[in-house]
Amino acid sequence: MALRINSLFAVAAISALALAGCSGDPAATTDEVLVDETSEESAAVVDMSTVAALTGEAIEAGSLARPSLSAKIDNHPSARPQVGLDEADIVFEELVEGGITRYVAVWHSVLPAEIGPIRSVRPMDPEIVSPFGGIFAYSGGQVRFIQAMQDAPVYNAIHGQPDTEETFYRTSAKVAPHNVLVKAPELVADHLDLPAPPQMFDYAASVEMSTAVVSGAAVISVNPRFSGFSSPTWEWDVTQSAFLRFQTNGAADSASSGNQLSAINVVVLSVAIDVVEDIPTTRLVNQGSGWVFTGGSYLEVNWVKATAESPIALSTKSGEPVLLAQGNTWVELVPNDSSDVDAAVVTVKE
Repeated sequence: MALRINSLFAVAAISALALAGCSGDPAATTDEVLVDETSEESAAVVDMSTVAALTGEAIEAGSLARPSLSAKIDNHPSARPQVGLDEADIVFEELVEGGITRYVAVWHSVLPAEIGPIRSVRPMDPEIVSPFGGIFAYSGGQVRFIQAMQDAPVYNAIHGQPDTEETFYRTSAKVAPHNVLVKAPELVADHLDLPAPPQMFDYAASVEMSTAVVSGAAVISVNPRFSGFSSPTWEWDVTQSAFLRFQTNGAADSASSGNQLSAINVVVLSVAIDVVEDIPTTRLVNQGSGWVFTGGSYLEVNWVKATAESPIALSTKSGEPVLLAQGNTWVELVPNDSSDVDAAVVTVKE
């Protein structure tokens, strides 16, 4: 059956697709963030000393000492298929102008030869990227947004600057501005003095022990709606043991490799978004509700992010830590009903 979740999500109906916005004060008061430090870790949690920090998968101790590489990835139709997106450990999808979305993707376990196309920074990106540290690659942006990003604890690798002349370039395979690619291994090699990222999520020892599988309900698909223009679908594929991504028009969403984008874990977070001078601004240092999709099951959860540098903490409605399955994760930052825009829903098919 189709289950229509009652928590309403917002649709951003913003007319401008331009990258630039007017100056203004984007600051807004967020809800008080409460952190529960009383819960004990489950015995099913993976020992993170010999696993990849961003996937929970087993590795040889010390083999991933390099920093992570985060990048602002274009999701305009002219940017597709994206390069290297299918090899990212964690991908955040966020609402931007015009009701479309962009990604902040993070690579650590695997470094593709190239990634992109990259685009300009947005005001919520420091809160997304700060917990990872490492490098953040992007193509520029409004001065106020760049300044906020440069205050974050990451190395800012910006297209057009002297330090990226050898690692960023425009490909002739796409049209500008959707054509800036990054030579990922070379960029990371320039910054091996930076530390490896810390653990972002808790992981179960097996998919069968993940919290959604143990305590949740079976699911066929989930349709997180960002706007009338952006409403991707994730469908559970039992043969691949993963959720497969489809574009708003129903077409398979694939990377330049030809591989359909997929996720072992899909985390949908209901977030507050303020539209400030035509710029949607996700308020991620906050708390709220959401859903975790793992192993063909889903579970309603709570989330909290105490500071810009804190990871997102997921807990069950009873306050226990949420354990994801080992593998890659997509985080959908879907507008909640507190934004001053039209309402939509996330639809889950059980």
